[in-house]
Amino acid sequence: MTNHTSFCQEDAARESNLPFQRIFEAQPRLILLLEPDLTIQGATDAYLEETLTAREEIMGKHIFDVFPDNLKGAAGSSTSGIFASIEQVLATGQPHKLDVIRYDIPDPTCAGEFLERYWSTIHTPVLGEGGAITCIIHETANVTEREKAKRQLQESQEREQDALAQADQQRIRLERLFEQAPAALAMLEGPQLVFGVVNKAYQQLFPGRQLQGLPLFEALPELKNQPIDDIIRKVYATGETFEGKEVLVPMYRSEGQPLEDIYWSFIYQALYDAQGQVNGILIFALDVTDFVLARRVAEKSAEVLQTLNQELEERVARRTTALQQAQAGAEKQKIRLERLFMDAPAAICILDGPTMVFELVNPIYQQLFPGRELLGKPILEALPEIADNTVYETFRRVYETGITHEEQEMFIPLARPQDGVLEDRYFKYIQQARYNELGQIDGILVLAFEVTEQVKARRAVEASARQLQLITDSLPVLIGYLDKEEKYRFANKAYETWFPFKAESLLGRPVLDVIGEKAYQNVKGYIDRALAGQQLDFEATMPYKDGFIKHIQTSYVPDVQNGQIEGFYTLVTDVTEQVEARLALQQSEHEAKAIAEELATANEELRMANQQLTHTNADLDNFIYTASHDLKAPISNIEMLMEELLLELPQESLQAPEIKSILQMIKGAIDRFRKTIDHLTEITKLQKDHLSETKLVSLEQTVQEVMLDMEQGIQKVGAQIEVAVRNCPQIPFSEKNLRSIVYNLLSNALKYHHPDRKPEIKVSCHQEAEYLVLTVQDNGLGLSAAQQEKLFSMFRRFHDHVEGSGIGLYMVKRMVDNAGGKIEVDSEKGQGSTFRVFLLQEV
Repeated sequence: MTNHTSFCQEDAARESNLPFQRIFEAQPRLILLLEPDLTIQGATDAYLEETLTAREEIMGKHIFDVFPDNLKGAAGSSTSGIFASIEQVLATGQPHKLDVIRYDIPDPTCAGEFLERYWSTIHTPVLGEGGAITCIIHETANVTEREKAKRQLQESQEREQDALAQADQQRIRLERLFEQAPAALAMLEGPQLVFGVVNKAYQQLFPGRQLQGLPLFEALPELKNQPIDDIIRKVYATGETFEGKEVLVPMYRSEGQPLEDIYWSFIYQALYDAQGQVNGILIFALDVTDFVLARRVAEKSAEVLQTLNQELEERVARRTTALQQAQAGAEKQKIRLERLFMDAPAAICILDGPTMVFELVNPIYQQLFPGRELLGKPILEALPEIADNTVYETFRRVYETGITHEEQEMFIPLARPQDGVLEDRYFKYIQQARYNELGQIDGILVLAFEVTEQVKARRAVEASARQLQLITDSLPVLIGYLDKEEKYRFANKAYETWFPFKAESLLGRPVLDVIGEKAYQNVKGYIDRALAGQQLDFEATMPYKDGFIKHIQTSYVPDVQNGQIEGFYTLVTDVTEQVEARLALQQSEHEAKAIAEELATANEELRMANQQLTHTNADLDNFIYTASHDLKAPISNIEMLMEELLLELPQESLQAPEIKSILQMIKGAIDRFRKTIDHLTEITKLQKDHLSETKLVSLEQTVQEVMLDMEQGIQKVGAQIEVAVRNCPQIPFSEKNLRSIVYNLLSNALKYHHPDRKPEIKVSCHQEAEYLVLTVQDNGLGLSAAQQEKLFSMFRRFHDHVEGSGIGLYMVKRMVDNAGGKIEVDSEKGQGSTFRVFLLQEV
């Protein structure tokens, strides 16, 4: 590689750069200074501390000799990534940043072993005077803890999913256990006592009758107004368990059958929700009609008993046999239930007696406390750390009161068996009293689930949700969530800038109440489509309230859970300024197109008018010249005759109104005719002046002189005149006529300025083909299409007038035409006019 000198190499250079080296080494960042051959020539103290190295041990060594590959480590922890990045820097001379990589460092306390590390690294070249790379700055950051935390979070989420799957499996098994139980079981839900769950044994008590989903007294109306009605309502109201033995309840076995006297032994036990409120009743029922009837028949008469003693003894024998069989069946059932308990996927245990000795512990429950001996021990001996915990208080309360207790996520610190350190653990459990044959509490049944991972995961999610709320609150767009009822379940702070509500007060409000009826109707169709599962992107105009209209760009994203649409997310961006700008541009383009079409028509008419005027110029000149000479003599003769007539007429005739009126009309006609001839003579003179006085004149000087002459008029109306003719070339033209043209155009702009704004006039010039184009643009009253047509007609017939635009413009037109030029006019009523005078640059 190329030899070079850096502050790291030569002794003299190092000595002179010593203060800078110390400053470099004291930096808080993790930096290595490498030669192009990857020899270490410098390191900050922070880098040495983070990599567990010493400066004297690494200086002058190759970086991969100091930090070799960890051959035992995970894939991707080799030197290849670092080497590739440095090679790219050497090849391009540009910095290069690596993604986060794993790069283990040697363990200084154990030779041959490595410590797991993750790094975020950037390589920056240092260029010398000739552009060659003299050093490479290897700057890194230790992100190990962050990466491990991400990995732990992922593992925790996977464990949570496994736990949820296991819990769901346990639920299914328990439901099967309930369904397959040999006893008649049913659950009544809510204050209406609706049959929520009915197992097969219970349904078989009422063959053919619909129970599931119906209220108790609708499914079994014969129970209404019977004592059983009051009993079951009292259980729901008080939560106290009721046990009935051999209770007569007349009922229908099936539809269409008569009432039967049926005797029941049953238990009604209240069910509780998560808040400890009664929300249902568990029924355990047994039809004992045959036993009651048999016993009552036997008791009916002692005489009958004596007569039938033998038969009774036989019956007793049969009963004994049946009892023995029943006991055997009960024992078999007990064994079966114990087996179900032991095989159940949930943690189950039975505590016996006031000291709560572990009488039964299934394997799942034992797994909650690995390494501990539970069976046969009192609970405080097996789990001494719960003595001061709430869980033990609830055990005592259930044993003393018989009231079932349920917890969703009870915090119970428990000691680890290996070192006795307390661990934070959370449990969901049910504690239910167990009764003996006398109805006395003699133990507790416990059903438990450990939810530690779920609680931690939920709290992590809640923390993430809080962070997400902070992020969304800082965004300028409206972010929300609407449920199936079109109510807000989430809204960020941006909503507060549009609506008079705090973001948190929007939760639970219908969107209609928030945005108003008019705006709601504009998006109702989109809401229906989103709740049908369609993802949408659309723009809409939202009249939220009077004077507050927004153009919005919106995205609706449906929330699909387990195949069902639960709601949708909304993202609303304010595009009012963009939409209004676009509409204004479209309107402007439309108006410009219309103006362009009008101007094209006007220009074509003006072109034709110019062409016609050119053809008639010669004839008009001859006419003016002839008229100005041939008509002067008749006018003089008429005036002489008038004088003679006045002398000859009697004085009294001259006073007659009719004569006087006729004389005045003749005199007026003579005056007008004389003025016309004088004007025609002036026009002819202007033509001759142009022909005789044509010379090179300066347009800039002419404009300045005219503005100086008009200074008083300009100041009077407060006009602002912008002149841009400095670079215009001189043109061959009559100086007098050019002054007249400029004067007439400026005078016209001042005279017909708009009364609601100050006059703004721009005088400019540019070259176009063989012409120098003089442009006078104003913001005055302007001309309508009809007025422009009249102006063009005036150009054709000079004696016509257009609202004050008269002979002055005609004279301008004549001067320009006679010099081989032309005039174009663009104008819009109320906006202003633009006159373009095309002056031929060569005569």
